[in-house]
Amino acid sequence: MTRTSSDPRHVPVLADEVVQALAIARGETLVDGTFGAGGYTRAMLAAGAGRVIGFDRDPDAIAQGPSLVPDKRLDLIEERFSQMDRVLAERGIGLVDAIALDIGVSSMQLDRADRGFSFQADGPLDMRMSKSGLTAAEFLNQADEAEIARILKDYGEEPRARAIARAIAAARPVERTAELASIVRRAAGFRPGQRTDPATRTFQAIRIHLNAELDELEQGLAAAERALKPGGRLAVVTFHSLEDRIVKRFLRERSGATPAGSRHRPALVEPPQPTFERVAKPVTPSEREMAANPRARSARLRSAVRTAAPAWQSGKEPVQ
Repeated sequence: MTRTSSDPRHVPVLADEVVQALAIARGETLVDGTFGAGGYTRAMLAAGAGRVIGFDRDPDAIAQGPSLVPDKRLDLIEERFSQMDRVLAERGIGLVDAIALDIGVSSMQLDRADRGFSFQADGPLDMRMSKSGLTAAEFLNQADEAEIARILKDYGEEPRARAIARAIAAARPVERTAELASIVRRAAGFRPGQRTDPATRTFQAIRIHLNAELDELEQGLAAAERALKPGGRLAVVTFHSLEDRIVKRFLRERSGATPAGSRHRPALVEPPQPTFERVAKPVTPSEREMAANPRARSARLRSAVRTAAPAWQSGKEPVQ
């Protein structure tokens, strides 16, 4: 999400396209699994939703939510979206009509230097979405060089991961965002005027690792599968290839598009029934939206519709 000069609130990426994919009928119950600044929730309510349950692991987002979206149709829950089916059941809420997920860090987090997610303004190296657990500074100052290099390569797709990890280890203790950005730029041979600041990949990788974002996404997709009623709609917006691959693989598998074997190599077990159908082609932002919001350039929306088949268990078997 991003902030505009004309609106102090954050405008969600691909908002119109997400609402279209959710196909909201008046009075339906929806989940905004990544509430943030409430952008998708506002769009859902404006489209006629009867109730929106907003999840966010960030206590700041939950605390500010009622002032951002002052609507009695909104229920806010401080919890990871991977737990949505359990929490909904505990609260006596049945299967829902639609779910939206906006994966990654919110602009509310990026805009606050004290949260440590961005190097645009100096602040403490924190990066914790839930404000609990290991901080980025603690990780960088405690992990060995090889572990840091692995994180940068796996989650940041950083080609100079080893050189950057070596530079971080040599500079410890590292405590501030500006300090880390400077270390990365020197190690990566950054030149003013380069299109992309190399610190971007390092910050992304550390953030994903600390918050277990890819595991959360995989578990969240499975939770959405369990929480949606037959005919329910799922819309997921991702911002980089690692996330998009997970969503693409999940929907391909769950819609039965993954090859199940052949006469030469038959499948060992009968595949479960598809739990999703009408998997739409990925949607990307318009040129106009990308011009207005640079963050939208990497966004990709994937959506599908829930079937009546039982949810899968352990990625393979349907839940009984």
